[in-house]
Amino acid sequence: MLFGKSLFQSVVDRLGEEAKEDVPSEDVAFRVKGLASSFIPMTPASGSTPVDPGTDQRLDAYLFLMPEDREPEPPEPPAPPQPPAWINRLSPEEIAADLGLDPGDDRERLQERRRAFARDNHPDRIAADFREEATMRMKIANRLIDDAISRFATGLGR
Repeated sequence: MLFGKSLFQSVVDRLGEEAKEDVPSEDVAFRVKGLASSFIPMTPASGSTPVDPGTDQRLDAYLFLMPEDREPEPPEPPAPPQPPAWINRLSPEEIAADLGLDPGDDRERLQERRRAFARDNHPDRIAADFREEATMRMKIANRLIDDAISRFATGLGR
């Protein structure tokens, strides 16, 4: 405690005294320190031409820089999505070849192949135009992997 006051109270008192000393006079023009001379103030400086209080000078300055006779160009339509390379490979034999199934694969290796296949072929990862084919590929691939896992579990795949 300083002079019978807490440290916090002494800081509050000092800030209050400084605030009383820094009161700006009323006739000072609006100015932001550090900005370039091209700054357009929100309120006009004293001695300038009167401006309608409802007018935003910043908007007028921006519109002054815009060309008047140009029409906005319409945005270009998005390019159609490119079909994936596998779009026509829908037979179980082709999908099995894409999966790279091996009769000696164990359960972990088959699950790894399923995840790798889904990273490239999952319907949620491609354009909507090709989701039907991707769904069919995923169904066939999951069925092939499930069959291989069941063969491995029964001992037929070893």
